[in-house]
Amino acid sequence: MTLHLTQNEIDHISGGYDMDAARSSTIHSDCYVDPRFLGIEREQVFHKTWQFLCHEEKLCETGSYIASDIQGWGIFAVRGADGKLRAFYNVCQHRGHELLNGEGFVTKITCPYHAWVYNLDGGLQRARRSELIENFCEGDVRLSTIQVEIFCHLVFVNLDPVAKSLASQSGQLGKEVLSYAPDLGQLTFAHRLTYRLQANWKAVVDNFLECYHCPVAHKDFCTLVEMDTYKVTTHGIYSSHMAKAGRSDNQAYGVDGANVTDHAVWYLWPNITLMRYPGRGNFMVWRFIPVGPEETYEEFDFFFESSAPTEAELDAISFIDTVLQPEDIALVESVQRGMRTPAFTRGRYLVDPNGSGLSEHGVHHFHSLILAAYQRACER
Repeated sequence: MTLHLTQNEIDHISGGYDMDAARSSTIHSDCYVDPRFLGIEREQVFHKTWQFLCHEEKLCETGSYIASDIQGWGIFAVRGADGKLRAFYNVCQHRGHELLNGEGFVTKITCPYHAWVYNLDGGLQRARRSELIENFCEGDVRLSTIQVEIFCHLVFVNLDPVAKSLASQSGQLGKEVLSYAPDLGQLTFAHRLTYRLQANWKAVVDNFLECYHCPVAHKDFCTLVEMDTYKVTTHGIYSSHMAKAGRSDNQAYGVDGANVTDHAVWYLWPNITLMRYPGRGNFMVWRFIPVGPEETYEEFDFFFESSAPTEAELDAISFIDTVLQPEDIALVESVQRGMRTPAFTRGRYLVDPNGSGLSEHGVHHFHSLILAAYQRACER
């Protein structure tokens, strides 16, 4: 079912929003609390954008697969016998049962309901007792495909069959990421942190996209970077958040002997952040996944030079888990409670024309992408 917005509803949400962030109000609080807007976002955002699946290391061998869910629609990716990576809806073509769970290795794909068997390229190999029915040809049956792409050694999928590639949509992002993390292909999965927040996913992204709050709410974080070098630059479907590493001692990382001494972070529309900390080879992928209009599930994956983190890497994980995350969770959950009240409908962006990290122009950029998605729901 396709959901729609009227132009009056669009005007209500965007009233006061201006393409010049210095003159603009924020988007209306209704889209943070009204379940209808999450339905629109599922259709117009999450089912039409590139979603992170895993590091390519998980899908490098024949028969390796990983199954996932994109806002209620099950999918999986699998490496075929011909070496090609493919992705499909996780749906048997017989009666709609799901085919695979989790991750692992298969030589063929067998439905656990009636044991229809598919080849790794998605073609039906065998349907039990199908010789008893008419007008049925096994060779005509295939799993429904979706787009899959390896981008910077990371696997992404897109449910939109006409979406442009992530590489073409994201401009210079790939070049930027690999300039800071040229070893990304050699890194391996080492750890995952997960959280459930009582806040709309957009409130979580808003919080990530600005460091105006950092000197107030993240005093420890401000020791990680030289705040006067922190700069946020917006581009198309991503923004880059760069700063020189702090020189004082901190719990998250050290820069002595490091090849990379910058704190490099990217936001990728709609709900993904990519991070490279200074120090030994590392990379992090952070996802903000809507569960409901006022609940978000977060996954924070760490990739290091080995699957067993060093003591310093465990300290960095602990800093995020015990310091930064509790601070941010408290902030966004408080914002969500405020959004529910009649006392707040929209605010203002505090912006710096020089693009510093203390500016909220990254939030304004994100809201422009949200409003464009809402407009698509109005035009259909």
